[in-house]
Amino acid sequence: MEFVLIAIAILVVALVLGVGLLVGRGRRTTRLDVDDALGTTLTRPPNAPDPTSGATAADLYTGPPAPARAEPDAVVDLPPAEPEPGLVFETPPPSAGRLIRLRSRLARSQSSLGRGLLTVLAREKLTEDDWEEVEETLLAADVGVAATTQIVNRLRTQSLVLATASGVQLRDLVVQELTAVLGPDLDRTLRTSRHDGRPAVVLVVGVNGAGKTTTVGKIARVLVGDGKSVVLGAADTFRAAAADQLETWGERVGVLTVRGREGGDPASVAFEAVRTGTEAEVDAVLVDTAGRLHTKSGLMDELGKVKRVVEKHGPVDEVLLVLDATTGQNGVVQARVFTEAVEVTGVVLTKLDGTAKGGIVVAVQRELGIPVKLIGLGEGPDDLAPFEPEAFAEALVGNA
Repeated sequence: MEFVLIAIAILVVALVLGVGLLVGRGRRTTRLDVDDALGTTLTRPPNAPDPTSGATAADLYTGPPAPARAEPDAVVDLPPAEPEPGLVFETPPPSAGRLIRLRSRLARSQSSLGRGLLTVLAREKLTEDDWEEVEETLLAADVGVAATTQIVNRLRTQSLVLATASGVQLRDLVVQELTAVLGPDLDRTLRTSRHDGRPAVVLVVGVNGAGKTTTVGKIARVLVGDGKSVVLGAADTFRAAAADQLETWGERVGVLTVRGREGGDPASVAFEAVRTGTEAEVDAVLVDTAGRLHTKSGLMDELGKVKRVVEKHGPVDEVLLVLDATTGQNGVVQARVFTEAVEVTGVVLTKLDGTAKGGIVVAVQRELGIPVKLIGLGEGPDDLAPFEPEAFAEALVGNA
């Protein structure tokens, strides 16, 4: 019996030391599920029910935002994280000038639009067939019917100038017209700064496969590179890999990730992430939501619930819709459905490299009046850039 007691004591000491080492290494993840190994419940929202009851904290909580808690497990004033063995924290570059640095890549993948337009416009005398070719080139780039009509009409009024213009003048004219339809006056500010004593809250939404989780991780890198503090909320509880992926993104730049058990209530995770960010006084909380199929109304209703629950802490500052540029005009359909579920404030256009068609930027903005705020130009961790209409048009057209 004494041997058994000694063995149990050794096991308990080993577990305590193991937990101490884990904390000492600066693990930056808060889990809302029950830790079976220790038999304890980690950080939960206020009034958290028994996890076996089926109810969720978000369902029970109806009062005002909870004050900072005094319990030892509250995640407040987190110490600087230290990397675990094999994990090296990275210092991302600042966001300033990102699109300029990535312009050559965009030009390589999109230059067929510029070449097509310049080739036709450089002809000595433009016929009706030539103007139809211009229209076809723009439509093939997913610019959309309305924007294509506007561009062609404006170019036709200057046909006399084009007849004697140099290659550089033609290029500048095309850039000017593309910039005009890209909405240079739209507000593309990304609201990620702390205000009114609380962090900015950003919900990231979109259909399956659009690249939401990766986008959240890349936005976190941008913010950390700009010197801001961040908390990530892994509210895609239907896909365990999504939470794991987001946690990895967070660990690489040393920011906290709040996640729940697989299949748990995503609204509770989002609620807890914002509460944690409020207590820790961070600049921004980024919440990754599930990849919802825009054809399923039940899932869209759930997305609305996530937003309502988060708003118990205060207004949501940004709802970013992630669209895959390769989906073309179907992206406009997706965007329209999402705007009916939540008030989308901006679009993140991913996968603009390769075979993507950059004209979808024009179509989304004209059809919905929602500005494209960020664009993803590759698979690299720093390939997310603020959208700048003139620089984008320059890259789209390429060199004369």
